[in-house]
Amino acid sequence: MSEMKITFKHPEEIREFVNTVSKYEFDVDIRRGRVVVDAKSILGIMHLGLNHIMEIDIHSDDCGELQRKIAKYAA
Repeated sequence: MSEMKITFKHPEEIREFVNTVSKYEFDVDIRRGRVVVDAKSILGIMHLGLNHIMEIDIHSDDCGELQRKIAKYAA
């Protein structure tokens, strides 16, 4: 499992992020405080809000490619 911190400034970034993450078969979760949502859910991420630092949990040991693709959202 791998972790990183991310943030979204615009709703369009959430759509791009979900499209990228959805291409991978392993589970990815986003956590803000005690709330955890599936990173493949646009509505779930929108519920967490914009301009907040969130933690992403990638449930795979082979996630280097995904991490490079989502690095632009790093907080």
